[in-house]
Amino acid sequence: MTDTASGFIEIMGNPVKLKYFLFRQLPSAYFSGVRVKKLDKMYTEVTVPFKWFSQNPFRSTYFACLSMAAEMSTGLLAMMHIYKRNPAVSMLVLSVNGSFHKKATGITTFRCDDGDNIRKVIEEAIASGEGKTIQAVSKGVNEKGELVADFVITWSFKAKKN
Repeated sequence: MTDTASGFIEIMGNPVKLKYFLFRQLPSAYFSGVRVKKLDKMYTEVTVPFKWFSQNPFRSTYFACLSMAAEMSTGLLAMMHIYKRNPAVSMLVLSVNGSFHKKATGITTFRCDDGDNIRKVIEEAIASGEGKTIQAVSKGVNEKGELVADFVITWSFKAKKN
């Protein structure tokens, strides 16, 4: 893990800085209650609650809020590995595919274990100077550990020219 990745983890680990980041950069996620539970070089856990702001008419968490948490669980790993990189690296979501298995009626925790794979793809993009993609998987479970939803987020990375 690079020193810049450690710096990113330190920032995201500070509750005040994390809430400020969410409020400023991802207000929909902030108001929906999406929160980072755990971030390290290998995996991330992000939670989203069932509450008034995140609900749908069917008394469960709205699929878009579930999607936000799933995307954030993969995106934070990517952001960590491109944070303050030289050359800078751009990142972009190319596709989002989700499957829903159970009603989300409490806190849903999304976990992505693709940290090292994401890092490798970013390194390949920097070394080659070409865009590279990865499909990162995020699985969301309820408080009982039951699978609520799973997502495959396709990310693209490309080193910017100086």
